[in-house]
Amino acid sequence: MRDEHVPQQAGRVLAGHRKAIYAQGEDGRLRAVASAGWEAEEIVNALAVNELERLAEEARARALAGLASPLEFHMYRARMDLDLLAQTSGFWRWRIRRHFRPAVFARLKDATLARYAEVLGCRVEDLRSVEPR
Repeated sequence: MRDEHVPQQAGRVLAGHRKAIYAQGEDGRLRAVASAGWEAEEIVNALAVNELERLAEEARARALAGLASPLEFHMYRARMDLDLLAQTSGFWRWRIRRHFRPAVFARLKDATLARYAEVLGCRVEDLRSVEPR
């Protein structure tokens, strides 16, 4: 994309801030150009956030019913999916899926819970529960 074509459609996501977009300059070289955002990007981001919020509510309901551990809810609350949680926590995906089972989650060591809590941005005590809405 040429630097004069970088989108400048201000929206709610950036809230007046700007971000760097790489574009081709007059000399043919790539350079960072400030962008106020793009309407299509804002729509896609809003859809993704809505989907993660829906998944979090479903996970909350499963956790309250005893069908899943609170870990699944907290993963979606932190706007993560299984792959991202695996990458950031260092646990294998199959192991995280296993930790979604309430009986397995109840037996997790404090060190494992602390690792999850750090990645998810919460306290271990918060990780162990799902507050009903």
